[in-house]
Amino acid sequence: MTSIGIYGSLGRMGTAIRDILTVQGVRLAGGADAGDDPAELARAADALVDFSTASALGVHLAAARDAGTPIVIGTTGLTPADHAAIDEAARDIAVLQTGNTSLGVVLLARLVREAATRLGPDWDIEIVEAHHRHKLDAPSGTALMLGEAAAAGRGVALGDVRVADRAGLSGARAEGTIGFASLRGGSIVGDHNVILVTEGERIELAHYAQDRAIFARGAVRAALWLAGQPAGRYTMDAVLGL
Repeated sequence: MTSIGIYGSLGRMGTAIRDILTVQGVRLAGGADAGDDPAELARAADALVDFSTASALGVHLAAARDAGTPIVIGTTGLTPADHAAIDEAARDIAVLQTGNTSLGVVLLARLVREAATRLGPDWDIEIVEAHHRHKLDAPSGTALMLGEAAAAGRGVALGDVRVADRAGLSGARAEGTIGFASLRGGSIVGDHNVILVTEGERIELAHYAQDRAIFARGAVRAALWLAGQPAGRYTMDAVLGL
């Protein structure tokens, strides 16, 4: 039986993953949090999931790489340097990095990319996301994931067209930009709405998370799938065969 180890096991997602492992009868290899030895967990597990913090990613990647253990990274707020470290680790182990492990969000991203591909540049794209008051990063990793999908559909780099804050801006909306708006409050698990609008009509593609368990189920499915893969960098699309 494949065993799964959890980095950030005492956090919201770590706790949810523990619960899903129990329900599905998947063996828990253990957990590692601040002050624990990440290398020990990496050696004990057949696959790892990391929902800790971006600042701990380098240590966790190194431990997984040394042990030859595949790792699913769901931690958000990653920097270009973090992504470079993931690319480096993926030379030796299987690494799946994603801004969201919900299977519904994975399909939403595919729909967003398709819509952006089919619709012309006169269709404006805005992404609105809402999360609980304790969310650390904005825009959310999922919002950026959807933005990347929209940009890919248009054949551009998100960094070249992204507008994350319109405060203080004046003038008309620049054609081809992809806008982001972030809302924070209460206990919202995660709402994401991609709005495509042109003169006289509007399309809205949305996903509303009502229970953190959806992310935990997706993370466990991804870890079980990743355990049998060769070294390389993967996405949730591969888990679903997209």
